[in-house]
Amino acid sequence: MKAKTQDLEAVRWDDVRVFLAVYRAGSLGQAALRLAMDTSTVSRRLSAFEDGLAVRLFDRARDGIQPTRAAKGLLAAAEAMEAAHARLAREAGDVDAVVQGVVRLSMPPGLADPYIASALPRLLAQHPKLTVEIDASARVLDLARHETDLALRSVRPESAQLVAQKLFARHPWVVACAPALAKQLGKVRDWSTLRWIGWDRDLASFGPARWLSKHVPNAAMVLRTSHFASQLAAVGAGLGVALVPEVDRRHRGLAQVDHARTLAPSVAALPRDDLWLVGHQAQRELPRIDAVWRFLRDELLAQVDWK
Repeated sequence: MKAKTQDLEAVRWDDVRVFLAVYRAGSLGQAALRLAMDTSTVSRRLSAFEDGLAVRLFDRARDGIQPTRAAKGLLAAAEAMEAAHARLAREAGDVDAVVQGVVRLSMPPGLADPYIASALPRLLAQHPKLTVEIDASARVLDLARHETDLALRSVRPESAQLVAQKLFARHPWVVACAPALAKQLGKVRDWSTLRWIGWDRDLASFGPARWLSKHVPNAAMVLRTSHFASQLAAVGAGLGVALVPEVDRRHRGLAQVDHARTLAPSVAALPRDDLWLVGHQAQRELPRIDAVWRFLRDELLAQVDWK
């Protein structure tokens, strides 16, 4: 992408902010919502930015807009400008005034309801101009492509574009059920004799689902759902047993299923997860991102006994 020197010198942060919002949202309407502007204003500002650079940044279509090769080439520089603007605001002592906008979070099932959503009033009391969007599923959203702003992951990312902080290490999944059912079952000698609650087929590659497929290939499935809150509700109601992270088992008052020594090898193979807080390096110092990063870190470490 080439542009005249005088055009590049005239680039304004406000125009770059519009470009980034459109790039990340994938539509003018969504970008307008995040910027608190009219769609027509966003369209006009984007067109003026393209004219100033003498390049087309997006291909417009009825179903949205797609970034051109020029836009993809401009992204890293735009994000660097975004980070520099954030540092300038902080050093000027105006942090609270710029902690605003949308922050999208991605996290594994089971974390959002008990640990994050219930703590949001504390975050928004400090930063009332924030809007939080949560995707609480086992699917992995791409931080590098800005499908999400921050993520809680069980595996540390390898991309140099991302930054990560480990919150806990090697926390186990266990076979759990309602306390009354645990008493009824006693010491289990064969996993296949149990009524199982498991993941739907769209998450067949998920670690706990793979364990179940390997160690209980003939499991009697009474419920399949990839919605983890539904799994936990069914387990708590006594419908059957399921693989549950140990932190969730304790939080929900569930019982760990007792097992015979013959099942020890399969128990040793149960998934064990790390938990990493991950963000994009270019966005990490943005006030809205930094505020939510600190919130996630502090809340999870304070609320949950990870040991």
